[in-house]
Amino acid sequence: MRFIPTHLAGAYLIEPETVSDERGFFARTWCRNEFAGKGLNPNLVQCNISYNKARGSARGMHYQKVPHAETKLVKCTQGDVYDVIIDLRSGAKTFTQWFGVELTAENRKALYVPEGFAHGFITLKDDTEVSYQMSEFFHAECAAGVRWDDPVFAIQWPIDVKVISDRYQNYPDFKL
Repeated sequence: MRFIPTHLAGAYLIEPETVSDERGFFARTWCRNEFAGKGLNPNLVQCNISYNKARGSARGMHYQKVPHAETKLVKCTQGDVYDVIIDLRSGAKTFTQWFGVELTAENRKALYVPEGFAHGFITLKDDTEVSYQMSEFFHAECAAGVRWDDPVFAIQWPIDVKVISDRYQNYPDFKL
């Protein structure tokens, strides 16, 4: 695996390194030792998927608060998404900055999302599926989020949002 740092400290784009032959290829997408060796959280307790019927479906921007803050490893297993994270760690040099990347079933890239970051995406194709590996169990009392279109973050989404839940649409303005 190649760990490519983003401009947001602690967040990485992860590319698989493939070994090919006449059958196709093999690639490792997770290794506890490699993640720990990079100083990343190697604990996985839960895996989730989200299926999205329509292009332009948005999920997020969500996270879990302390004491159940979570690290995520996110990848697209079917279709394409534009995946976005926001640094919400107060005191961080990149506080309120965002990073976006296209994750596709074809490019097989993953995004490592550290604790203290909000995460979300918009689907770029119909019938898109996203896989999440989580370091923490879901705790509803710690679920939180920021609005996908909050002007404080000024995220540059590549397409218009067509489908979004009321919860994600109605988060209050972010207070600096």
